Amino acid sequence: MRELYDVIQTPVVTEKSAREMETQNIYTFIVDERANKIEIAKAVERLWEVRVKKVRTMRYAGKLKRVSMGRMTPNRNFGRSPSFKKAIVQLAEGDHIEFYEAG
Repeated sequence: MRELYDVIQTPVVTEKSAREMETQNIYTFIVDERANKIEIAKAVERLWEVRVKKVRTMRYAGKLKRVSMGRMTPNRNFGRSPSFKKAIVQLAEGDHIEFYEAG
């Protein structure tokens, strides 16, 4: 099994995910592309000492981006934004994760 911090890379905190945290006890993370649902659930349970009820995953392909700035550039160079995997984790009733500490 991989290290816990290799499986869970970063939490996703957007308006939608913050609303889901408050109302439905659902948390969103960017995870390793090779991690499966069982590894993700175990990593969340060990890192924050909570019980995971359900894990959903989805993959996002990197999109093609134009790098050159000018219109008249003869050869257009293209780059790619990185692809990633996102996991949506639902916790059991009464459990929650503190991302921010009031202080």
